[in-house]
Order: sequence, then structure tokens, then C-alpha cells
Amino acid sequence: MFIFGGRSGAKRLGDFWVLDTDIWQWSELTSFGDLPPARDFAAAAPIGNQKIVMCGGWDGKKWLSDVYVLDTISLEWTELSISGTVPPARCGHTATMVEKRLLVYGGRGSTGIVGDFWALKGLIEEENETPGWTQLKLPGQAPSSRCGHSVTSRGHYLLLFGGHGTGGWLSRYDIYYNDCVILDRVSVQWKRLPTSNECPPARAYHSLTLIGSRYLLFGGFDGKSTFGDFWWLVPEDDPISKRLNPSLSKHPHEDKEVSTSDSTLQSVLKRSQEQDSAISELQRRIKSFSLFSISELQILDESNDKELHDLARKLMEGRESTHDAISLAQAVQMLRDHWKNAESRIIELRQLGPLLRDYQRLIKHRYLTNISSDNYPASLGFLSFGSSAYQFYHIKDASQLRMDDIPKLLSEYREILGD
Repeated sequence: MFIFGGRSGAKRLGDFWVLDTDIWQWSELTSFGDLPPARDFAAAAPIGNQKIVMCGGWDGKKWLSDVYVLDTISLEWTELSISGTVPPARCGHTATMVEKRLLVYGGRGSTGIVGDFWALKGLIEEENETPGWTQLKLPGQAPSSRCGHSVTSRGHYLLLFGGHGTGGWLSRYDIYYNDCVILDRVSVQWKRLPTSNECPPARAYHSLTLIGSRYLLFGGFDGKSTFGDFWWLVPEDDPISKRLNPSLSKHPHEDKEVSTSDSTLQSVLKRSQEQDSAISELQRRIKSFSLFSISELQILDESNDKELHDLARKLMEGRESTHDAISLAQAVQMLRDHWKNAESRIIELRQLGPLLRDYQRLIKHRYLTNISSDNYPASLGFLSFGSSAYQFYHIKDASQLRMDDIPKLLSEYREILGD
């Protein structure tokens, strides 16, 4: 997951970060060429599985209309050169990639909050199209001008929800929306989406995420309060819509009371029992998966661990003694000493796999060689010997480690080496 820019207090940011979701580790990316200028309230969208396009924003002094493309493999940004008409500079808009086009709606610019709709071509290299903008004017019940809204794509539809607009003539005032507007790509027109019950309180600057056939709404701001509530928007026949919906109080952050009839209460109790039964079954299955024997874990032998050898040799480079004069076994031992004394924050991502395997090999050699798995079943995912518990022995791959696991892994590793 890539992060660029934003705002902290009054400062616009131009930093570039990536979150590795295998091990939940953040890294700041600083040495991959020039970055786009700092900004907040920009809009971005993925182009396939390799690129991300970002456009517009506010740099603290002016609205922006530039377009940058990030290659997520090389981690390089490229400003897109666009000929012809360009949309007015803006921030707080949405950018949604639909097939070969980037669709941009709304935002705030020098003329105030806008409701124009634009399409950008030329983002797909294989199409060999010259990049260019086209303004779209579609029939139907178009949304009013707004910024801070969300647009989510599913199938042949784009769903626009919420946002921040203005009203009045002589004196302007803020308006926050909670309407749902659909862009039907088949009939190529806007439509209002009717809902069968009360909508969430009006808001802007929220997130709306498609999960399967459901839309999950979280958070937002209504000019006075910041929201922390979750809402589902689902088809009428979805099981979620059958649940009890709490009635909204006058203030969106107050606790909501629910009143039910006897028959409804019975159905709730029945459903609760079904859920308890399902949870019990899930616990039984989880337990059965956890009960595996010590001998089932296959650990790469040290003599075949090429990554370990490469790290050990790299550690020797630049030292007084050349690595040619030191045996591979000595180099590996020096790597172990390095890990033994290292702080978790300096452990690089590429070291985690070899470190985890070496940790597992040491446990196997020192504790398990002469122990029967029948006597020591690994029942809950960790091994215990006397006062020592080793919780990472059964992890099959370093990608299963979390960020807060690394200090614990190093601590157990030091303990094994110290025995």
C-alpha cells in the first residue's frame, strides 16, 4: 500500500511511503528519482496491477492540475504530458479508473466547489493513445457540485455518496450530503439510488469501500464533528439487511436504543444461538488445525540455505579480513553474532526469512532431535521447554510475521544462542 503526501497540521507533505502487508512494515522511499510536489486532497487510482495515477491537489498556495503516474515496480514517478484542454485545477475531487479511462468528478478550485465530470485517456501503454482530457456532460439526475465525496466502482455502475457543497446566493453556507447517485455505464446517465430505510448522517471526507456486493462506509466530517461509525449499503435480500437496525438519535454520536417486539426478540435469540453454534464449530476446526506434531515442520538444512550464505558473505565484505580467508561456517557464526546484538529496527526485510529459519534450526538441533513428537505435541502453535516458550517455531514463512513480532523473535533467538 502506497502513501503520498497529505497534511499534518498546517504543513503539506510530499513524502512517499510503502506498507508491506505481508509483514506489516512501513518504509519511506527516498532514493527513487524525483517526487511530485507536496500536496493534500489529491486523488489517486490504480491502473491495473502495476501503476497508480495521481492528479490535482492543493499545495498550500494554489490548486493543482498536474497528473503523475507511479510505477510500483521501479518506484519511479513520471509526470504525464497532456495536450489540449485541461480541467481547472482542483482538490477534494475523486479519481476512478474505469477500463481505459480515468474519471474525475467534482472538487474545489479557484471558482469554488465544482460539479464537472472529466475523462482522461492515454494511461494504458498498450493502447498507444496520446494523453488527453475530455469533459463529459451526461443526462439524468446528476449530482450537485461537491467535494470530499466518494466514488466507488462495481460492474457497470459508479456509486457516488456524500460530499460537501455550498448553498445560498447573497450569503453562502455549507451543505453536507448523504445521497447516493449512480452512474449507469450501460445507459450512460445519472440515476438517484433509492434506499429502503434511513440513510447515514450527511458527511464528507469519508471512505466507501466495495467488499463483495456490499459497500462499507466509515468515518467522515459534517462541518462540526468527526465520525467514527460504520455503515453497510447492501441489496435488500442481503442477510445484513435482515438484522435489527438501531434508530438514529438526534446526534449521530449518541448511543442508539433499540426496541423490539416479542417475535423479533425470539428471532434475535435464535440467531444468537446459531452464531454461538457456528463459533463453537469454528473453534473446533481451528483447534484441529493447530494440533500438529513437531516432526511435520520441514526446515531447510543450513547447508542448502543460500539466502543465509549470501547474507553471511555480504556481512564479511569490507571487514579487515577478506571473506576468502574465512570459512563459510565462520561467516554464518558471525552473522548469528550480528543478529544476537542487533536491534529490531535495523533488521532488513530480506533478513527475516534466513533469521526465522536459523531460529527454527537452532531449536530443532538443541531441543528436538531426541524428543518424540508424541510426548511434545505443539498444540497451540508454540513450543515450551521448562521456562522457555518459543512461539515462532511453527511459522512456515517470514511473511506471516507482524511488525511487533520481530523484537520478540530476536529476544527468543538471543535466548537460544545464549543456552
